[in-house]
Amino acid sequence: MTVIEDVALRPTLHMQRVFDAPRTLVWRAWTSPEIRVLWMGPVEWPMVAGTGDFRVGGAWRACLRSPETGEELWQGGVYREIVPEERLVFTFKWDESHEDGPPVDTLVTVVLSDAPGGGTLMDFTHEGLKSEQSLTGHEHGWTSTFDRLQAFLAAGGAS
Repeated sequence: MTVIEDVALRPTLHMQRVFDAPRTLVWRAWTSPEIRVLWMGPVEWPMVAGTGDFRVGGAWRACLRSPETGEELWQGGVYREIVPEERLVFTFKWDESHEDGPPVDTLVTVVLSDAPGGGTLMDFTHEGLKSEQSLTGHEHGWTSTFDRLQAFLAAGGAS
């Protein structure tokens, strides 16, 4: 595994997902720590605790826990841009080494818009991943996470 030192050359994950839910609900799912804990994290590492000072410059934190081992992974960052129901940008960094070595600062951008035919289109970008291995791991993690978000929204946003 080789960490790419030049941030501009680091891999970027880009995903799109259409949710059969109004933008207001998708936005709340992303921005409310009480709701985020109900769907965030891949199925094998669901979020169990989190905080968020939801303002530009405010910090967020999340704890993912393996149901099998009880091991915890902490992550956090800072909100960089907030445009209600449209755009959310925040930094993302693991607290400790995870999968492929020491953590690095990365950037997540979530853009929400009305989907053709109804629902919400989520355009998701995770920039600055440190290696191709990190890109592969985060693609799996975010795909599983968005499957959980889809199930949460399909249930009407109820726990």
